[in-house]
Amino acid sequence: MSLTASVVDTYFACFKLVMNMLYGFLKQEKTNEYGQDLFIASEMTSGFGKSEMEAVKMMDQLSKNGFESLIKKNQLDAVLAIGSDASPMLAIGGYPAITVPAGYDKQGMPSGICFGGLKGTEPKLIEIAYDFEQATRARKLLLAFIHT
Repeated sequence: MSLTASVVDTYFACFKLVMNMLYGFLKQEKTNEYGQDLFIASEMTSGFGKSEMEAVKMMDQLSKNGFESLIKKNQLDAVLAIGSDASPMLAIGGYPAITVPAGYDKQGMPSGICFGGLKGTEPKLIEIAYDFEQATRARKLLLAFIHT
């Protein structure tokens, strides 16, 4: 067997493995059970229309007059929120956020704390998050998920 044939055989073996894994994931997603109607309908649109553009403009104004104003007026490095629910809201406005472990409930379920800031403050947010983690030592190694 030549080197080229060996490489091709290895490539196809890896490809087959990946395809089998993907097929397994697709079965787990239950696309047939839950359907894709909303997704398919969104694919048939032309994208942003007048109402969507108005919503984007309103979000921009809310961001500037709300979030940005709050941080600048109070000279804050970041804002914090319990949990990770603030991350998507910040992301809509293009603001960075980072969530780190903050503790665990009685059943052992983790909870987090989210730090958010203005555009371009990612280094400061990472610094704040790291300092919080070092001060609280809330992160626990979950042995149940470590493969042996």
